[in-house]
Amino acid sequence: MEVVYFAGGCLWGVQAFIKTLPGVTFTEAGRANGTSRSLEGEYDGYAECVKTTFDPEVVTMEELMEYFFEIIDPYSVNRQGEDVGEKYRTGVYSEDPKHLEAARTFINKRNDAARIVVEVLPLTNYVRSAEEHQDRLGKCPDDYCHIPEKLLNKYKV
Repeated sequence: MEVVYFAGGCLWGVQAFIKTLPGVTFTEAGRANGTSRSLEGEYDGYAECVKTTFDPEVVTMEELMEYFFEIIDPYSVNRQGEDVGEKYRTGVYSEDPKHLEAARTFINKRNDAARIVVEVLPLTNYVRSAEEHQDRLGKCPDDYCHIPEKLLNKYKV
């Protein structure tokens, strides 16, 4: 199994979508690449993200990037849907350089690569979100989500 972290705006919808993908075996709501070691106080530069464990024999990083780009606006800086702020930026983070290389290659192959503002960076820090944020849309399906319901359910088996 391998692990990559996807930031695509509010993590509730991102987690609800990613956990339905083929080859994804585990997801966890969290925050990536901030400066503090806890979630006390402000976000301290974190991006809301979903820790994603996947089986590379079932789904590749390129395929995960294709799925990810279905649910984000890759041109939007610090905003997805109605959610605005640095914590809602888009990004792909990993401790594995081959994941970052695959993400960069995926972006660079696109005709719109020059317009894409998705961060692709090594993971420097990760903090798990509080239990109330884990699988939030499953627990509270009427909560706001910037991802259309049709997309959230697209890959559900």
